[in-house]
Amino acid sequence: MNLAQRVQTLTPSTTLAITAKAKELKQAGHDVIGLGAGEPDFNTPDHILNAASKSMYDGFTKYTPSGGTLELKKAIQAKMRQDQGLTYDMGEIIVTIGAKHALYTLFQVLLDKGDEVIVPAPFWVSYPEQIKLAEGNPVIVNAKEENDFKLTPEDLKAAITEKTKAVIINSPSNPTGVMYEKEELKALGDICLENNILIVSDEIYEKLIYADTDHYSIAQLSDELKEQTVIINGVSKSHSMTGWRIGYALGNETIIKAMTNLASHSTSNPTSIAQVAAEAAYTGNQEEVEKMRVAFSERLEKLYDWITAIPGIECVKPKGAFYLFPNVKKAATMNGFDSVDDWVAALLEEEKVALVPGSGFGAPDNVRLSYAISIEQLEEAAKRIRRFVETHQ
Repeated sequence: MNLAQRVQTLTPSTTLAITAKAKELKQAGHDVIGLGAGEPDFNTPDHILNAASKSMYDGFTKYTPSGGTLELKKAIQAKMRQDQGLTYDMGEIIVTIGAKHALYTLFQVLLDKGDEVIVPAPFWVSYPEQIKLAEGNPVIVNAKEENDFKLTPEDLKAAITEKTKAVIINSPSNPTGVMYEKEELKALGDICLENNILIVSDEIYEKLIYADTDHYSIAQLSDELKEQTVIINGVSKSHSMTGWRIGYALGNETIIKAMTNLASHSTSNPTSIAQVAAEAAYTGNQEEVEKMRVAFSERLEKLYDWITAIPGIECVKPKGAFYLFPNVKKAATMNGFDSVDDWVAALLEEEKVALVPGSGFGAPDNVRLSYAISIEQLEEAAKRIRRFVETHQ
C-alpha cells in the first residue's frame, strides 16, 4: 500500500534514534550514560499528583471542552498576567495535548500549500517536519555560532519572500539553551510587523533560566507585537510533567478559534485529569520549580567546565533550558572521523555515552548534551568523552 505523500518526506527523530540505541545497549548489560534526555529527571511535585488523584475519585474522568477547561484557562490567564503582564481573553487561549500539539495544530490552521515559515537553525527537530505536514516550506536560516546561535535582523530580512507566513522564535532554545535579549526581540519584531509576518514564540523553557537575565516574551514589547504573536507554552519542562501532555497556545482569537475547531475533530480534548494537574501546577506552590531550576543551574556550571576543558571542543554557554550544544568538529577531525555523526556513533559504541548529533537540529558540527541527569553521571560522562578524545588522538 502506498502511504500518503505528506508522510513520505518525514525525517525520523534523531533524539529518539539515539535513545533507542542507548536502550538497546543497556538491555545488553552495558553501563550506558544517556545525555539525550529532553525531559527533567525530577518527579512531578506532590501537590500536583495529589490534585490529579483527587480529581479521578471525584469523577472528573469525562470529556471536557475541546479548547480546555475554564479552570485551567483561568490559571493560564493569571500566570500570564503575573509573569509577563499580558492579558488574554478566554477566546485567545487553547489548551492542547502538549506544546508539540499546539505547534502542530497552529501550522495546520495557518499554512496553505507553499507558504513559508522561517526556522532559525539550530532548531528543535519537529519544527520543519510539522511545517511540511501542513504542506508549508520550512526556510532554514543558519543562526551563526559567532552570533550565539541567534537570528539577526539581517538574517531575517534576507529570508523573507512574498510567501513568508511566519517565523519561529524559541527562547530559551532547544538545543542551544541561548536566550534573546529584549532589544534583540524588538528588532526582529519590528521587521515582522513591517512585513505582516506572524511570530511563533516557543517559550516552553521560560522557567529554566540560569544566567543573571530575565525572560522576555516578544508579545510583551508592544500591543502590536502581542497581536502579531502566538505564544506556545506548557507545563512539561517547568513542572516536570512531560508525560502529562498539557500545553497551550495564546494569540489572536481567529487563530485560536480555528485551532480549537480542528482539535474538536482530531483529539476531542486534552485529558481531563492532566488538565486538573496543570491547573494545580500553576495555582499551587512553586518551590519545587525553583529547586529544580537551582539544581539545573549547578549542573550547568560543572558540566560546562568539564566539557570545554576537553581538547577540540568549544561551546557557547547557555542561559536556559537544560542542554549544552558544543561544537565538536575539531575533536572529530582530530580523532580521524569524517563527520560528527560518525564520532557520536563511535563514542556510544566504545565509551557507552549517548549524545544527540547536531545534524538533526540543522547544525552538523555540534552535539546536544542534556544535563537532566545526576551530577555524578555527568562527571563520569565527561571523563569518558575526554578519554575517547585522547585515545583517538
